[in-house]
Amino acid sequence: MTHKKNHKTSLIGSKERRIAGLFCYTKIIMKISIITVGSPKLSFAKDGIAEYLKRVQKFASVEFVHIKEGKDTDKKVLKAVGGSFCVLLDEQGKEYTSGELAMFLDKKDQQSVTNISFVVGGPDGHTGAIYERGEMQLALSRLTLPHDLAMLFVIETLYRSLSISNNHPYHRN
Repeated sequence: MTHKKNHKTSLIGSKERRIAGLFCYTKIIMKISIITVGSPKLSFAKDGIAEYLKRVQKFASVEFVHIKEGKDTDKKVLKAVGGSFCVLLDEQGKEYTSGELAMFLDKKDQQSVTNISFVVGGPDGHTGAIYERGEMQLALSRLTLPHDLAMLFVIETLYRSLSISNNHPYHRN
């Protein structure tokens, strides 16, 4: 893993860093793709997505892949997912706290999972083929979220969870 830090690199654990008052940022080696059916339309959502996408890059390589809805949508989503670990965002999925999601991402990193895809379905949700490919389902909320807000929430949630893993002060308990 590469280690980034404001002053000098340190290999001490996060508990010791917290006690010492140091902030060491460890970039996760994995690549995270957020695959969405459709793209954001609301200007405030586009601005928020761009901001959090910029912020999260210090912790992991994260990209958005927007797929236009059409007759080959499933094929395009499955192609974008490829061989990555596939997480479907679904209101019936497992709910995590920010800390639990941080631990999940850390565990995948320790298991040498190099690619994770978070898939946001279209207006009608995921199809059977996409559900079959998914390896887990994650709920951002039990509420049904507008598509643009779901995209914004997922990037902010990833940023928050990765900031927890890196002892960054963004998340407050």
